[in-house]
Amino acid sequence: MLTTAIIGVGHWGANVLRVLASNGRSKLKTICDVDASLLKQQSARYPHATATADYSAVLSDAEVQAVLIATEAPRHFEMAAAALDAGKHVFVEKPMTLSSRDAQALIDKAAAAKRKLMVGHLLEHHPAFDSIRDLVEAGHIGDIYYMYTQRLNLGIVRKDENAWWSLAPHDISVICRLFNAQPVSVAASGQCYLQAGIEDVVFATLKFADGRMASIHVSWLDPHKTRQMTLVGTRKMITWDDMAPGEPVRIYDKSAVTPRIASYAESVSLRSGDIVIPRIPAGEPLAREIGHFVDACLNDTAVATDGESGLRVVRVLEAGARSLAQGGAPFDVSGI
Repeated sequence: MLTTAIIGVGHWGANVLRVLASNGRSKLKTICDVDASLLKQQSARYPHATATADYSAVLSDAEVQAVLIATEAPRHFEMAAAALDAGKHVFVEKPMTLSSRDAQALIDKAAAAKRKLMVGHLLEHHPAFDSIRDLVEAGHIGDIYYMYTQRLNLGIVRKDENAWWSLAPHDISVICRLFNAQPVSVAASGQCYLQAGIEDVVFATLKFADGRMASIHVSWLDPHKTRQMTLVGTRKMITWDDMAPGEPVRIYDKSAVTPRIASYAESVSLRSGDIVIPRIPAGEPLAREIGHFVDACLNDTAVATDGESGLRVVRVLEAGARSLAQGGAPFDVSGI
């Protein structure tokens, strides 16, 4: 059993708490939050766990082996750093930190302490993502040309981060994993409609060294709740609609072929075949994610969404933030 503590049990933290408490290999010892009403509410649901508003008490508890951090993003670095310094394994929600310098510092601390550091890139633990990744890695769609994602809804409107930092980490992590690369540049444009200095909608283009590209559209000011991804390859194309849980993934046997002939009229031929809807195994992504972290800590195995994965996402987020500040001009990721 892994003895755990959770820090932050608000909107998303409450879900992490629920899953953590139900994990058969984890013993939930402490619930920590500075909000007294939240702490009282969650403590009533899990009376076997100690409730505290004092984070230092969690870190000084020798029985606590792992800390799961689901607080506001600006507190991720300080809390994760303190937990690693205290010799705890750490699971931290996305974004890992608000700067690549801080992300690298956490990686270094985890390595020095020989502790696990895992970032909450939830979509990489989704059964649908497993199916798509396997198709890509097996070469079924050929070489990737490009992909685009949409993550839209009306709310939740944040005050401490914009839509880019709040929503885009999900899509960035998936794009980088499927492309098996980090983009070389990011161009992002957006607008602040509801609060000064906080973008409610952002459109971003990620370009890769080999010519591939990806587009991300995020917004919390939209009439549609959309969670979609489209991946276009040289042989086939894939769509993932997370709002269609029964049939989230579709594989299109479609492609465009450019034969080696001189005639312009025959320079491109289009091929359209069947549409396949694969069976996606059941499984709550969050339960799989937390279970993966618990197992990695107990078995001393590698975590899929580790600190390096978190750093890669933060670099892209930083580049996008600098592009936003520069009016949408592309920003070189290597300059981060």
